[in-house]
Amino acid sequence: QVQLVESGGGLVQAGDSLRLSCAASGRTFSSYAMGWFRQSPGKEREFVATINWSGGSTYYADSVKGRFTIFRDNAKNTVYLQMNSLKPGDTAVYCCAARRAYAGASSGGAYGYWGQGTQVAVSS
Repeated sequence: QVQLVESGGGLVQAGDSLRLSCAASGRTFSSYAMGWFRQSPGKEREFVATINWSGGSTYYADSVKGRFTIFRDNAKNTVYLQMNSLKPGDTAVYCCAARRAYAGASSGGAYGYWGQGTQVAVSS
């Protein structure tokens, strides 16, 4: 099993940047592909980005492509989401998720482990 704890959220202005972190417990972090998802009030959970076990393959939602970067440090058991050029539409609770597989996935149902989330609010 793996436990996930996100951090780094906050209130920022449009155009600002934030870096989210997701720290994982356990000694087999490199066996898991990771993903970031977000959910706003009244909306369904939305895929943001995913990364494979080694960090060599990433995939993004069209809405964040070119602005967000997912990367991982397996030595630190941590996956990150660098968010640049933030927009009010990016306001949401951001959760990281883990799946015991080498390849990432864009479907939330493919993940077996979830963190509690961290709030990101972007003002205009």
